[in-house]
Amino acid sequence: MNSEAVEVKKEEVQTNEKPTLYAGPRGTAIKILNRVERTDSYLDKLLDVELKSKDVADIDKSLLAEIVHGVLRWQGRLDWILNGFTHGNFSKSEVNVRNSLRVALYQILFLTHVPQYAAVNEAVEFVKRIRGEKFAGFVNAVLRNIIRTLDGIHYPNPEEDLVQYLAVYYSHPAWIVKRWLTRFGREELEKFLVINNEVPGLTLRINKLKITPTDFISLLEKQNVPFQGSTFIDYFIKVKSLSGISQLNIFQSGYFSIQDESAALPVLLLDPQPGERIIDMCAAPGGKTTFIAELMQNQGEIVAVDKYESKLNLIKMSSERLGIKNVQFIATDAVNLDIPTADKIIVDAPCSGLGTLRKKPDIKWKREPEDIPRLVKQQYSLLESASKLLRPGGTLVYSTCTTEPEENGQLIGAFLKSHSDFSIDDAARFVNKSVVTPDGFVETFPHRHHIDGSFCARLIKSTIT
Repeated sequence: MNSEAVEVKKEEVQTNEKPTLYAGPRGTAIKILNRVERTDSYLDKLLDVELKSKDVADIDKSLLAEIVHGVLRWQGRLDWILNGFTHGNFSKSEVNVRNSLRVALYQILFLTHVPQYAAVNEAVEFVKRIRGEKFAGFVNAVLRNIIRTLDGIHYPNPEEDLVQYLAVYYSHPAWIVKRWLTRFGREELEKFLVINNEVPGLTLRINKLKITPTDFISLLEKQNVPFQGSTFIDYFIKVKSLSGISQLNIFQSGYFSIQDESAALPVLLLDPQPGERIIDMCAAPGGKTTFIAELMQNQGEIVAVDKYESKLNLIKMSSERLGIKNVQFIATDAVNLDIPTADKIIVDAPCSGLGTLRKKPDIKWKREPEDIPRLVKQQYSLLESASKLLRPGGTLVYSTCTTEPEENGQLIGAFLKSHSDFSIDDAARFVNKSVVTPDGFVETFPHRHHIDGSFCARLIKSTIT
């Protein structure tokens, strides 16, 4: 048996059961990529299910995650190359063939620890199981032709079509590149596109209800976990990775949550205080809800609102782990929310998510230009609803995880124009001044601040009726 066959056999044995059509980390990666491409499912949910499954051996889980994230980060460049080597017919290939080629080419181009012959062999054997000898021969020929001419691959000429070059080489949809090129110019845009394709680390929010930052750092040091502090929040810690994080005792004990600093800034802007009544109008997945509760020291009342009971149940589980006791949950559409007024309200609005492409690379391929005006209408409706539920003199924080002006500053400008009883409160009073715009908003970008792209604004409702 040759070495390539041994590798296939090893993966089959590791599953401890009869091999399936999608056996092993590469087969599972193709299954996930197929679902991302053909359904509305998002990568993080699909991957989470597979990583918790016994069908994937523990030793293969990091490779699985690396492949699916990597393929979706670099899909634009991979497809350009594959289209060139299939005479322009790549997009017409059956979905299993397309994704087996993408998985193999990603490994060939980016995973130096995977031998090229192994990447090709896995793809060929997979397609043989799924589609038969003819298609397997096609995959084999395409991949071996690419390997033979790797140094001679050509990309679009930037002098002839800069948008196409940037879109292909840095693997972003052309409509996004065109929109950002106008705003940032080529030099800054390239920095933005580069960082969007980098693998982000993890940021941990220390739960001061259960442990002091000093004691938490001591625990990390005892476990030999390298870390560094946050630029923006002193009890947030950055680590490269924590394998099997949900199984760690320090996680199960509720000593920390995973939360990017960009997602924490709106909570700092809200400035929650013990004893207040606060509404979180778009609470899932719960990172902001639980951070608000920690800052309130379990004193006061938080109303967490979401359309779906299943999502609220996840927040309940997080609250129990973190020792949080002052949250009540309402499953309803926040636009139609009818409850007593609150001292403070946070609207973490559904958005295009274009500030989170490092963590969620599938978003860039799912979004379309027309999504933005549709989302703006929804965001404005949520702000309208929040304005009615806020007591006079109360605080309203609006936030997104996108970088698009229509969803951010322009939306707030339109809201203020039609709501003279609201005014901007300068964010620099509450957060690091380096992320505050001249207008008093918080605005972050991955290439400038090394955190996710985000926006938030703090508004005060007048006491004069």
